[in-house]
Amino acid sequence: MTTLNAELRTFYAARQQQIPAEIREIMQRAGRELADSGQADRALTAGDKAPRFTLPSATGQTLSLDALLAEGPVVLTFYRGAWCPYCNIALRHFQQHHQAITARGARLVAVSPQIPDESLTLAEKHDLAFDVLSDLGSDTAKQYGLAFDLPDDLAAVYGKLGFDLQRVNAGHPRTLPLPATYVIDRDGVIRWAFVSTDYTTRAEPADILHLLDALG
Repeated sequence: MTTLNAELRTFYAARQQQIPAEIREIMQRAGRELADSGQADRALTAGDKAPRFTLPSATGQTLSLDALLAEGPVVLTFYRGAWCPYCNIALRHFQQHHQAITARGARLVAVSPQIPDESLTLAEKHDLAFDVLSDLGSDTAKQYGLAFDLPDDLAAVYGKLGFDLQRVNAGHPRTLPLPATYVIDRDGVIRWAFVSTDYTTRAEPADILHLLDALG
């Protein structure tokens, strides 16, 4: 099976050939500025207590971290939205490893700032068996130190590309989370963390399984 990040690298290389040079420059400059901001280093990491949250799911339920932890460890992954092709690739890989994650007694949950209807469409499109939650306004992402605002020129590019973030993010078009995945133990302590300012790289599911094995 191709690893997640190998597929992401292949997709990125092909995608770069399709994007005009002036748009690539805006995207790359925004990426450098975000990396230089040091935000990834300020986000929560292993050893920190996981902030509690209660969020609506794509299917109309409301789920809390406390309720999830009552059942076992939680794998919590933040993604940008259904409009992001890199997120779609990542979520498909998580779905492929979902059974292995649940077999280890853990619960996989994905969180984005998009409205529940968008999350439902995403879940149905990819036959996701795990919960997809809506963090409207990115309040939960802010607690984890992940939320950031798109610069003006990149926000304009996303608009031209047809990403209607004003609608799908319920009036919060500029705020997105850094791609991040956490493994949280039953005591609510983050035991493993992947946080990146580069949306073209993601946590590798195999690494998550190794950590869950170590947790026992």
